[in-house]
Amino acid sequence: MRLILIPALLAAASLAASDRRPLAFDDLVAFHRVSDPQPSPDGQWIACVVTDVDKDENRANSDVWVVPTDGGEPRQLTRSPKHDRHPRWSPDGRNLAFESNRDGAFQIYVLSLDGGEARRITSLATEATQPAWSPDGRHVAFVSAVFPEFSSLPFAESDRRNKDQLEAREKSKVKARVIDSLLYRHWDSWVDGKRQHLFVVPVAANGVAAGAPRDLTPGNRDAIPTSSTFDGGDEFAFSPDGAEIVHTATPLPVREEAWNTNHDLESVDVATGERRQLTRNPAADGLPRYSPDGRWIAFRAQSRAGFEADRWQLFVLDRKDGKIRGLTRDFDQSIASLDWVGSGTLVVQAEERGTKRLYAVPLAGGVPRPLTRGGTAVDAKAIPRRNAVVFSRSYLSAPAEIERVTLDGSDSVRVTRFNETRLAGIDLPRPESAEVKGAGGTPVHLWILKPPGFDASRKYPLVFWVHGGPQGAWTDSWSYRWNAELWAAQGYVLAMPNPRGSTGFGQRFTDEISHDWGGRVYEDLMASLAWVEKQPYVDRSRMAAAGGSYGGYMMNWFQGHTDRFKTLVTHCGVYEFSTMYGTTEELWFDEWEHGVPWKNPDFDKWSPHRFAGNFKTPNLVIHGELDFRVPVHQGLSLFTTLQRKGIPSRLLYFPDEGHWVNKPQNSELWHRTVFDWLATYLK
Repeated sequence: MRLILIPALLAAASLAASDRRPLAFDDLVAFHRVSDPQPSPDGQWIACVVTDVDKDENRANSDVWVVPTDGGEPRQLTRSPKHDRHPRWSPDGRNLAFESNRDGAFQIYVLSLDGGEARRITSLATEATQPAWSPDGRHVAFVSAVFPEFSSLPFAESDRRNKDQLEAREKSKVKARVIDSLLYRHWDSWVDGKRQHLFVVPVAANGVAAGAPRDLTPGNRDAIPTSSTFDGGDEFAFSPDGAEIVHTATPLPVREEAWNTNHDLESVDVATGERRQLTRNPAADGLPRYSPDGRWIAFRAQSRAGFEADRWQLFVLDRKDGKIRGLTRDFDQSIASLDWVGSGTLVVQAEERGTKRLYAVPLAGGVPRPLTRGGTAVDAKAIPRRNAVVFSRSYLSAPAEIERVTLDGSDSVRVTRFNETRLAGIDLPRPESAEVKGAGGTPVHLWILKPPGFDASRKYPLVFWVHGGPQGAWTDSWSYRWNAELWAAQGYVLAMPNPRGSTGFGQRFTDEISHDWGGRVYEDLMASLAWVEKQPYVDRSRMAAAGGSYGGYMMNWFQGHTDRFKTLVTHCGVYEFSTMYGTTEELWFDEWEHGVPWKNPDFDKWSPHRFAGNFKTPNLVIHGELDFRVPVHQGLSLFTTLQRKGIPSRLLYFPDEGHWVNKPQNSELWHRTVFDWLATYLK
């Protein structure tokens, strides 16, 4: 099979390799992390969030910046030492609303572009996030997680009772929780009986709060998804006349929300609070957006109830007659984001063959037209006055920057260059792409990344990555957790296959991992490994494999089914299916993938613990106490098994991390431990 060189937009590309050095961990934390581009109403400016890491303080700091849409010198607007983020322009372009925890808890602030200090417009005991302006600029909507039993009371009384309950919990020496239903925790946080409600607060022309907030969605139900699985961004939007808000409501009955994926669109009248259900699809609907003329609501939806990784399709609801029409039925990729560019065209983001691309979709119908090629384009927002789209794009070999493209493709511009100076002296090899024959002869895509200063006459140790999900993919994108360039900089060839279950290769390919976690996907991975082993620059005697989540599961499956690796690295991996089902939070995932334990006699068929008698490969095990998706006992059980069998193994346990390792100093320890472990067996 042939290798294809993938280009990346690097300012340092003109430097000779000998003038550059490999990427180091301190470089990784020094990059500016650019996200959430938001064009101003007149299309002249782009607000964005720039996050910087302070390793010594073991924290990150986010600030709001603006940059001219045509490129130029960026200007920093906020300078608090904490998080200022989620900037949203007022309709007249004179103010920016944003969320910040500068005073402790997250609240909504408004900053005038004419100068002066940011003004806080909320002071809720339960915090406030995700601001959105009404089209007339008279209200700001936001989200707050409140105790539902107080939510129908007048705001002052409700907020006081929320505050009293929070303070009582904080002061009590008894930290027990009384739980009556699922979903009582998620990822790394406890729900603690609260519900995410939509509020509006009136705002005067000068950006100052003009009254008390109002809860538009009282009651024991979330107004936006509790699960990030069904959260594609801002899951609510104002109508163009400002009279109503459409939002993504969570499943009913509420007792089923841990295993039910039936999210529906609802509207709420801003003046009266009257609510109306707009969709009745038994699977998930979400990400509603009104067309500029107000006639249509665009949204994305899945077809199969209970399946979180079903294909998201693009639909429009006609507000005149309530009829719903699909726009991407013949487009075999999954819609991840959407926005209107005028009232006749939408821009969407979808994953395709290891990249994330933007497409233009006409309201009248037709084949989606690609606007970008290569890399990972996300956070797309329309600039209607310029018939253009602004977005952030990263590559495996370059962190994200903001770009702009016109709908006809005639003008494509990189708007920001926050990391240009930092990139100039670093050798970041460009990835290569390959295709091999997997199970049944089905093509399987993989990325190959060679180390800096690669010498074709040498043989290099190999690290073989397996991605999580399992419905996910290795894409041409930058990561601050599993950074391919940093691993390659250790002197390894890195192979990143996209086997069965991977997204971006058609829905059938994605489907073919369900109920088959160790079947065809394992064959795909072994076929990919066999192809890599044949490359003249790979040392077959020095190969390791690593993965997290489902990738961690596959490391555990490798333990019982192959001895081709010198060592394995399991990060937050599934080990025992039965105990996983009883302790994870989102049951719809386990029930779709494996069934219900007491109904499916083969529930444990693909569980790695059943093959522990075959384990023999040295193994580094990593897990976080706050991982509620793959609870910590999965890693502890694996480590106990390895130790009991006398297999060289090490456990890296984080009491203050969840499914990901986010704190800078923890991340540094994670990388040092992983790289030291790999070096023991590969060098």
